[in-house]
Amino acid sequence: MLQSVEKQIARLSGAEVLELLHRGLKGLEKESLRVSSDGGIAQTPHPRALGSALTNPYITTDYSEALIELITPPFPDSREAQDFLLEAQKFVYDNLEGELLWATSMPSVLAGGANIPIARYGDSNAGTMKTVYRRGLGHRYGRVMQVIAGVHFNYSPRAEFWPVYQALQGDRHPLRQFSDTTYLGLTRNLQRYGWLIPYLFGASPAVCKSFLGGRETTLEEFDSGTCYGPFATSLRMGDIGYTNSKEKGVGIKANYDSLGDYIRSLSRAIETPSPLWERIGVKHGERYEQLNANILQIENEYYSTVRPKQLLEGLEKPVRALERRGVRYVELRSLDINAFHPLGISLEQLRFLEVFMLFCLLLDSPPINVQEQREIDQNLGGVAHRGRDPLLYLLRQGRELRLQTWAGELLRGMEGVCEALDASLPGTPFQESLGAQQLLVKDPDCTPSAMMLAEMRRNQEPFFYFARRLSLQHQEWFAGFSLSPEREQFFRKQAKISLERQAEIEAADEIPFDQFLQDYFNDRI
Repeated sequence: MLQSVEKQIARLSGAEVLELLHRGLKGLEKESLRVSSDGGIAQTPHPRALGSALTNPYITTDYSEALIELITPPFPDSREAQDFLLEAQKFVYDNLEGELLWATSMPSVLAGGANIPIARYGDSNAGTMKTVYRRGLGHRYGRVMQVIAGVHFNYSPRAEFWPVYQALQGDRHPLRQFSDTTYLGLTRNLQRYGWLIPYLFGASPAVCKSFLGGRETTLEEFDSGTCYGPFATSLRMGDIGYTNSKEKGVGIKANYDSLGDYIRSLSRAIETPSPLWERIGVKHGERYEQLNANILQIENEYYSTVRPKQLLEGLEKPVRALERRGVRYVELRSLDINAFHPLGISLEQLRFLEVFMLFCLLLDSPPINVQEQREIDQNLGGVAHRGRDPLLYLLRQGRELRLQTWAGELLRGMEGVCEALDASLPGTPFQESLGAQQLLVKDPDCTPSAMMLAEMRRNQEPFFYFARRLSLQHQEWFAGFSLSPEREQFFRKQAKISLERQAEIEAADEIPFDQFLQDYFNDRI
């Protein structure tokens, strides 16, 4: 395995394309729960000063009206992406009144799903569709799970990289076919080795009891208000969090063997009725409770740690965009918010993620068979709940292997990638980032999840008070600097344009929502 990556790096180095490797595009999507001063989910509307959540490309909402999502453009340097995230988050803070952005992935002091406001996007058909989709998610999986926040890391090599890499591979297929095949290989490897991310960066080892809502749990009691896993890294990625626990009941598992297989598996899911969801009903009177009663309402309902993606044109379906134009980038979705960093993610983390992406792209990636898929699921769940347990063993090709042993092998395999990325830079930032992760493998007590629990014990803090304290610290940190007039004007202009655009969309609607929905699913929009 390691030799195959070293061989690829040697080829690329000889072809003098290291600069192309380093200038791959990176983007971020960060969710932040807007909360009131007492830590409860904000009941106020998305601030109008931030623009329209329907049409603002940089500041929008996710499931809830209170779950802000910040989106950066793709940049060749991770520092640029982080700077944009910093400026966007500062702009948000400047337009909040008496509210905080919650510092952790897991929410707190929840008063039940009924008190979680679903995101609203105006009166247009497109806006109504987004709200109905979220209403359906609430019926299917519960609203509480939907307000867990995370960070997504988007990655794509530069366009100029692909013909060079294809020539080095001796591949004679059409370029798009080659890049799509390589992207799907990257996606499979991110699943194979994706357990490494919650181990290194997991930051949700504890949860407020209000999140559980009285449900039975295998978690232990930390104190009267908190449950936790003694060796947990990312409960967000475990069976109480981000993953779709009803997946087996509705029979969907995406196929990543090829882009065509991926498209077909998701298409079947969005076209196949589910008796489980038919019980909910689609429309009660004039009110839609879900978009349809199929296994998936739309493709985005399929919860996965990684997605191959293409930019959408208008109201295009994601599977149609992939079918028409292929994969544009890959989205890694398994990152918890780094509670110790005001932005929720550090530059050191971003550099490692770039290395991890390139490593998985260059590594051989055979199809995933049924046995390996079981191992992938078991490894991810095991690391989420017991990643720091010295007795934890993972499965690799039917054999048990200690997490530290496997993680050490993977990180050593990334050393050549780091050297290649550092080759055109002053200093060795990528090698330093890798070294920091190697220390976390040697000493699990230094991982973010362990540090969170240690700090809660040291301060005798329930999870709520820990998270609120850090939220207040981050708010104070953001108050310590000002946006430049140019950047403030940029975000204000985007907000204004987005509100105007929403008004145009609403004014242009000429068909009833029933017809709009039918046209959308029949690819007539």
